[in-house]
Amino acid sequence: MADPSLNPGPDAGPPWDRSNILLTGATGLLGGALLARLLERGATVTCLVRDRVPHARAVVDGLLERSHVVHGSLEDHELVVRALNEYEIDTVFHAGAQTIVGTASRSPRSTWESNVRGTWQLLDACRECPRLVRRVLVASSDKAYGEHAKLPYTEEAPLLGRFPYDASKAAAELVAFSYWTSFRVPLAVTRCGNLFGGGDLNWNRLVPGTIRSALRGERPVIRSDGRFVRDYFYVEDAALAYLALAERMDDPAVRGEAFNFGTETPLDVLALVRRILKLAGRESLEPVILNEASLEIPRQYLDCSKARRLLGWAPRFSLDEALGQTIEWYRRRLA
Repeated sequence: MADPSLNPGPDAGPPWDRSNILLTGATGLLGGALLARLLERGATVTCLVRDRVPHARAVVDGLLERSHVVHGSLEDHELVVRALNEYEIDTVFHAGAQTIVGTASRSPRSTWESNVRGTWQLLDACRECPRLVRRVLVASSDKAYGEHAKLPYTEEAPLLGRFPYDASKAAAELVAFSYWTSFRVPLAVTRCGNLFGGGDLNWNRLVPGTIRSALRGERPVIRSDGRFVRDYFYVEDAALAYLALAERMDDPAVRGEAFNFGTETPLDVLALVRRILKLAGRESLEPVILNEASLEIPRQYLDCSKARRLLGWAPRFSLDEALGQTIEWYRRRLA
């Protein structure tokens, strides 16, 4: 389908072609999609990159070649301050994090170092540059909510993350809102559903793992019992949501707030796997259900009415459109 967002119009918020952006996590799934959208709009983007990831979308699609690149980690305060000052950053998209739930369970310390310490180091650097930095978008997650009996989550639900990844995101949010309340660092927080899309090469994740198995004619593997319920959210829609939020950050009703972004169409794992198999033309493949998942919340999905009301935002892609485009991306990538 045609994407009208590529022509946002003259009144669509900050003039991206005159904006200097700092993007953390550019070699990740969300970061790659954000980088592509920002460059489309003519923004000057500086990417903070810790590791060389040769197969990342930002590398393969030549996006980093069109950006400034600062090599280092979020935890390096002086490096971040230097990047903000030397590249005269006005907008920060903080998508850098350790995002794998299994990795967080195996190595909670490195996860907290990246997700919590990295966040406060970045925000403290922004606090030191008030004449430059006008808006900061902090990527949290629906996992920060933890487990609640009442669903879907609204932004007013308390943050009850208990498992390592969930707790790291909840803690990062507390840090972020402290910087807003105490120092007026101009920020907003995003809580997205489970992201998927082209560019995710972590085969342990459900969507890329299932698609790769389907394209190879192999039975897909489900780590859980197949009944976990999630809100699966296309990364291209997520990138557009971030831009919509950034474009409205001067609104007092938006600044200092958290926003849910998702499709509001929860699915259990087995239903999603069967949907992928159907779209890939592999309905005959029977999933292997391991029932081994631990340290995960059984049911999570989001209420996004706040984003619709204050940002005028809604996802542009249906789930089948998004899955279809994602399957085609992997078909080309794995050919």
